[in-house]
Amino acid sequence: MWPNISTAPFFLTGFPGLEAVHHWISIPFFAVYVSVLLGNGTLLCLIKDDHSLHEPMYYFLAMLAGTDLMVTLTTMPTVMGVLWMNHREISHGACFLQAYIIHSLSIVESGVLLAMAYDRFIAIRTPLRYNSILTNSWVMKAGLGVLMRGFLSLVPPIMPLYWFPYCRSHVLSHAFCLHQDVMKLACADITFNRVYPVILVTLTFFLDALIILFSYILILKMVMGITSGEERAKALNTCISHISCVLVFYITVIGLTFIHRFGKHAPRVVRITMSYVYFLFPPFMNPIIYSIKTKQIQRSILRLFSAHSRA
Repeated sequence: MWPNISTAPFFLTGFPGLEAVHHWISIPFFAVYVSVLLGNGTLLCLIKDDHSLHEPMYYFLAMLAGTDLMVTLTTMPTVMGVLWMNHREISHGACFLQAYIIHSLSIVESGVLLAMAYDRFIAIRTPLRYNSILTNSWVMKAGLGVLMRGFLSLVPPIMPLYWFPYCRSHVLSHAFCLHQDVMKLACADITFNRVYPVILVTLTFFLDALIILFSYILILKMVMGITSGEERAKALNTCISHISCVLVFYITVIGLTFIHRFGKHAPRVVRITMSYVYFLFPPFMNPIIYSIKTKQIQRSILRLFSAHSRA
């Protein structure tokens, strides 16, 4: 039996040493959170209401926006609670649930980006058969598969957190719960919880990134084979938005991994800031990228504004 086992709540942490200016730090955080909610919420509304956007590419974009919204709504209450009111306590159950949702949605986002790469591959390789291959039924099955992969794969490492004894410090290093943060506080054998995530990351993020890279190598080969310069540019342009979102997502993943693995001597505030960048930058950038680079989205936004101005 472990001594000093405690069922006391965990304590979230904002920016250590900067507690006096948390209310100032909260202003850019709140602005980014509102932008994420408005940007992704608008994308979902446009795709739902505009029949010209009822295509596989935009259904996947809706999945991406939905995932980004859920990540934001999962982290926002605790982050803003810490920054605004210094509300640091979080119960074990709420903490484990938050960690489960956050990590599951990260894998879901990677899966959606992979599905979008397949969508672009089919659109360029066999444009005439695009709608017969990527049917609504196929898109729904792909979306369900991506969701199940994300949420089922996180059950094995999260479930043990519920029965681990916690006798060490109950202070977490972020304003939200992460699996790797919580497991270090457990007074138990956490070998499985250390090994499983490494295997999971390899089979999801790493494998997805490789397949996306391979698909774009094939797309580039096909595009280079197009004789018309105008058609070549048009084909490439349809991929720019997706490539940008992939780069934003995987660069932040790689950046966070490097900081945690090799940035032991980096200031703690840098490591914490990088975690926030990982959870906020992709959801913030994705709607902007698609609004700037996709003509159909631009037209849909203009129609929305003109309808409101007439009303």
